[in-house]
Amino acid sequence: MTAVDGTPRPAQTRSVPWTRALAITYRVVLRELATRGRIIALSVLAFLSTLAGFAVGTSDSATLDDGVRLIAGLGLAGVVPVVALVFGGASIGDLRDDKTLVYLWLRPMDRSPMAFGAALAALTLATPITMIPLVAAALLTGVGGGIVGATALASAVGLIAYVAVFTMLGTWLKRYIVWGLAYILIWEGFIAQAGAGVARFALRKYTRSIMVAVTDVDLDLADFSLGVGIGVPLITAVAALAVATWRLAKQDID
Repeated sequence: MTAVDGTPRPAQTRSVPWTRALAITYRVVLRELATRGRIIALSVLAFLSTLAGFAVGTSDSATLDDGVRLIAGLGLAGVVPVVALVFGGASIGDLRDDKTLVYLWLRPMDRSPMAFGAALAALTLATPITMIPLVAAALLTGVGGGIVGATALASAVGLIAYVAVFTMLGTWLKRYIVWGLAYILIWEGFIAQAGAGVARFALRKYTRSIMVAVTDVDLDLADFSLGVGIGVPLITAVAALAVATWRLAKQDID
């Protein structure tokens, strides 16, 4: 296009609306994440919790304490964070490594829908793979006491927070799996056990607190109220995605 005097006008590009940018990112990331091997491997991992719940339920001496400790120890400490790490970290990390992220980057759209869309895609896949086996495990324990509802609530809150945090991690680090496992196994598994102050920075403490608040079963490092147990992880998720947005805005296209 040229001006009246014959000089070329600069090309005008319209910014992609936020909701459309979110939808574009969601579709691209979902397609990249939904590989058969990844889904099968993580489904098998999560199904182990269902088998463990069935084993507890077939025991004549099973109690509510047994069921809650199973969900907290195997589900909330293992299945939820690991599944969230694989999908959340890959939602941006894998797209950056295989150059698919450039497809999104070249579009005239903000970075925030990219971060939120990637996390939403990861959450879409992680939720059924994680929550169906865990809720089934809680149901199969047969111990009652609100364990099914507590498991569903704690798992949902934990997934949202872990996925957001690991999505952020994937925007910063190429070896997000290594650093994510270090957080899950070393920080949450060992260092956070040293005291209440350190444990405040472990998402596991909040999901365990939800289980305790609903079921009244005593667990170590699970002394927050239900409101804090839900609120802090959700605030953390928003903050993590804000940091991921900032990081994406600062990165160069390569």
